[in-house]
Amino acid sequence: MEELLRTTDITVIPLARTLLEEQGIASFELDVNMSVLEGSIGILPRRLMVRSADLQRARRILQDFGVSLAD
Repeated sequence: MEELLRTTDITVIPLARTLLEEQGIASFELDVNMSVLEGSIGILPRRLMVRSADLQRARRILQDFGVSLAD
């Protein structure tokens, strides 16, 4: 798996996952529990992972929909 996105914005990951799912790309969110431990103050980023084979296509999809891949 490869890191597609890293963000502290809690609205970006659900949007990205929905866009990818609609295109048939599976994704997995990491660091969810870490953000719970920090008290939801938003200092620890969450990461969205995709299969290596889907990485370039996933980047293109998110960029086409205006999702910034840099936080």
